[in-house]
Amino acid sequence: MTDPKTIEVTAADLPLHCPMPGQSAWNSHPRVFLPIEDKGEVRCPYCSTVYKLTGPVKHGHH
Repeated sequence: MTDPKTIEVTAADLPLHCPMPGQSAWNSHPRVFLPIEDKGEVRCPYCSTVYKLTGPVKHGHH
């Protein structure tokens, strides 16, 4: 088994969803929005991609 892919994201990528624009078509699944703001990291329940938030997030960002 291989390790899941890890993608670093910033506040500009919020609200975060997977798959993100530019990901390969073979990895497509229904778009799911992922709550990353509280813990700074989240795993997609469909493809197991791990997203890590880098940099600050402005308060009240939605």
